[in-house]
Amino acid sequence: MGQTRIAPMRFLKNSSLLLVACICIATLHAHAQEESPSALIKQYQADIQLLSRHFEISGDSDTALKEHRELFESWLKQVAALNFEQLKRYEKVDAILLRNEIESSLLNLDERVGQLNELTPWIPFRKNLNALGDARIRGDAMAPEKAAAALAPLAEMITDRLKALKAAKGKEAKTDKGEDEHPPETGSKKPVEKIEMPTAHQALLASESINKLESRLKRWFENYNGFIPEFSWWAKNPYNETSKALKEYSKYLREEIAGVKTAKPGEPSIDQPLLGKAIGASALQNHLDHEFIPYTPEELIAIAETEFKWCEDQMRAASREMGHGDEWMKAMAQVKLQHVPPGEQETFVKSEARRAIDFLKERNLLTIPPNCEVWWGTRMLSLSAQRNMPYAAYSGHDMLIAYANGEMKHDDKMAAMRGNNRHFTRNVVPHELIPGHHLQSYMAARERPYRGLFRTPFFVEGWALYWEMRLFEMNYQEGPEDQIGALFWRMHRCARIIVTLKFHLGEMTPDEMVTFLTDRVGHEKFGATSEVRRFIKGNYSPLYQCGYMLGGLQLLALHKELVGQKKMTELEFHDAVLKLGPIPMELARASLTEQPLTPDFKTLWKFNQTKP
Repeated sequence: MGQTRIAPMRFLKNSSLLLVACICIATLHAHAQEESPSALIKQYQADIQLLSRHFEISGDSDTALKEHRELFESWLKQVAALNFEQLKRYEKVDAILLRNEIESSLLNLDERVGQLNELTPWIPFRKNLNALGDARIRGDAMAPEKAAAALAPLAEMITDRLKALKAAKGKEAKTDKGEDEHPPETGSKKPVEKIEMPTAHQALLASESINKLESRLKRWFENYNGFIPEFSWWAKNPYNETSKALKEYSKYLREEIAGVKTAKPGEPSIDQPLLGKAIGASALQNHLDHEFIPYTPEELIAIAETEFKWCEDQMRAASREMGHGDEWMKAMAQVKLQHVPPGEQETFVKSEARRAIDFLKERNLLTIPPNCEVWWGTRMLSLSAQRNMPYAAYSGHDMLIAYANGEMKHDDKMAAMRGNNRHFTRNVVPHELIPGHHLQSYMAARERPYRGLFRTPFFVEGWALYWEMRLFEMNYQEGPEDQIGALFWRMHRCARIIVTLKFHLGEMTPDEMVTFLTDRVGHEKFGATSEVRRFIKGNYSPLYQCGYMLGGLQLLALHKELVGQKKMTELEFHDAVLKLGPIPMELARASLTEQPLTPDFKTLWKFNQTKP
C-alpha cells in the first residue's frame, strides 16, 4: 500500500482545526464538570447581581420586574434538569437550597408587584418616569425634543395628584369634625380630581417609591445634560419642574399623611408613628414553607407562649434570690440601675468579650480560629441609629454598642442606660461576637461561602440565640442579676414571635405590641417603640423576628439528637454546624444525619421539644 502524501499547508490547516476541536471538547468537558449545584449557585448569584445593577437605582419598572421573573423561571428549569440522584449529599442539599431560593424570590416578586399595584392610585406617573430610564438602559437614541415632550406633562400630573390628596384630606378632616361638606368651586378653575386617601403606611411606601423615581430621573438627566447638544435647552426646565414636584409630593405623603416628621437640627429625638401592614395567614404560611418550618402561625405562637411561661418561672426564682419574692419586675428594675458610668460602656464590652472567649476555650466547646479571636472591634451607635436600634448589633467586624448619648433628651438618656445595663450587656456580647455572629460570619466567609445566598434568620439569629440558652444552662451568669439579664433577652425573643405573628394575623395593633413588650417583658418605652417600628415596617422578612427563638430551638433539638445520643462531641457538633453555612436548620439536620433527600424536599421535622 502506497504512502499518502499530505501537502504541508493543508496539514497545518487540518492540525489547527484539530487543535481547536480538542480545545473545544476539553472546554465543554470542563464546563460540564463545573455544572455542579455549587457552580450553578455562583452563576445564579452573578446573574441576579448583574440584572439588579443593570436596572440601576430602582428595579421597579415593568421591564425590570418582567426580566427578573423570566430569569427566575429560566433558572428553575436549569435546577430541575439536574440529575439529582447522581449528586453527592452536599450537592443535593445545594440543589434543594437553590430551588427553594428561586421559588422564594418569585414569591417576593409577586408581593412586590402587588404592593406597586396597590400604590398605583397615588403614583400613576411611575410608568412614565420608568420609561425614560429604561430607554436609556436600552441605548435608545436620545431625541431632546421628544424627551422634553415626555417630561412636560409630568409636573402638572404630579401637582394635580398632590392637590387631589390635599382636598381629600381636607374633606376627611371636615367629616371627622361633623362639618357639612361643600361642593367644589366651579368656574374657570380646573376641577380637582377625586382620589381615595391612602393609609399612613401606604403613604409612607408611596413616598419612598417616589424618592427612588426622583433619583432615577436625576441619573437619567445627568447622563445627557451637557453631553448632547440641545438637550439642556429642551429638557432642563421640564426636568427641574418634575423633580421639584416629586420632592414636594413625596414630602407631603411622608409628613402630612404618614405623619413621619423629619427631625430638625438640634432635636435629638422625635416621636414617629408606628406604620406597617399585616400580610395575613396565607402569606405567613407561604414564608414558613420556604423557611422549612412545619408549623402554622398559631402553633408557633403557642410554642412561644410556653417558652415565655418558662422564662417567667425562672424570673420569679431569680427575683426571690434577690429578695423581691415573685415580683420579678421589681428585681428587673433593680438590675436596670446597674449600668456602667458614661464613657465606660465600650471598655466593659471588650472585657466581656474576652470573658466569653475564655469560657468557651476552657471547656473545648468549639474551635475559635486565632485570627477570628482578635480581628473584631467595637463602635458606638450614633444617636440617629439608636432611634431604630436601641440595643447592640453586629456589623461585619464591629459590635455596634447602644448607650446614652449626651445629645439625648434626659428621659431618653436614662432609658438608654437602663436598657443597656451591665447584666443585659453581659448576655448580649457573646451573642454578637464569639461564639455568636462574629465567629459565625468568619466561618461563613471561609466554608462554602456561596451558601451566603441562602442566609436565613433561623440559622443566623438561631445560632446566636442557641448559645444564649446553652450558656445559661452552663451557669455562665454570675448570680441572679445576670440571670435576669439573660432571661430578659430570652423572654424578648419569645415575645417577638407572639407580637409579630399576631400583628400579621390582624390580632394585635402596633400599640398593643409596645404594651406587651413593656408590661410583659420589661422593656423601656423608648426601646419597645423602636423595636416595634422595625418589626412592622416591612423592610425584611415578616418571619425575621421569629428566627431567633425558633432557630435556637431547632439547634437545641439537633444538639440533643446528635450530642445527646453520643453521635458527636460538643466540639465536633458546633464545628460541623458552622461549616455548613447559613442555611435553614432543617437542611443542616439533613446534612448531619444523612437522611434521604429528594428534589422536592419538604419540611417534616417537628423540632419542638416542649409541646404547648
